[in-house]
Amino acid sequence: MSDSDLDSKAHWEGVYSQKRAEETSWHQDEPALSLALIQRSAIGRDAALIDIGGGASRLVDRLLALGYSDLTVLDLSAAALRQAQERLGGRAAEVRWEVANVTRFEPGRPFALWHDRAVFHFLIRPDDRRAYVDRLTQWVEPGGQVIIAAFAADGPRRCSGLDIVRYDAAKLGAELGGEFILQEEQREIHLTPAGREQRFGFYRYRKVA
Repeated sequence: MSDSDLDSKAHWEGVYSQKRAEETSWHQDEPALSLALIQRSAIGRDAALIDIGGGASRLVDRLLALGYSDLTVLDLSAAALRQAQERLGGRAAEVRWEVANVTRFEPGRPFALWHDRAVFHFLIRPDDRRAYVDRLTQWVEPGGQVIIAAFAADGPRRCSGLDIVRYDAAKLGAELGGEFILQEEQREIHLTPAGREQRFGFYRYRKVA
């Protein structure tokens, strides 16, 4: 693990050790747009789905309630995942939990759907973005779906005290490359617990090969 990995992990462990999920700026009571895009992807309820940087998000709760049965949640922060596990109680055993850096993640099996709300935009180094896209290309099955949400071109420049990269569809598509075809794009204005606006772009892709 590199020094930058250690610094990043320490940052997120610190955030979730000091705050409940509901206190973070990115918290959503209802991840409505993510759910809508997942449902429009038309994957089966038994298809393999991974939530990158899912942490303490309530998305996994909603997916379980809808009958999705092959769920993996990945996050750098074990503390974030513990919050989700405690909230789910007995149902936490129905989910695979991975404490890992996505740029080095080796799941050993493909996914039908890859969901990422606000991880990719933290990758400010080109080599980290390339490593992410390499994993995405390797571990999403042909015809699989990819949903990435990132701060929009007119969104914030920083999050949780860290620099981010803002994206529009053209910029994100250039990073992902020709194997991923854009299916739809949505905008969302997220209100933080403090009432501040964060402008997001949500992008759904299909892997063609």
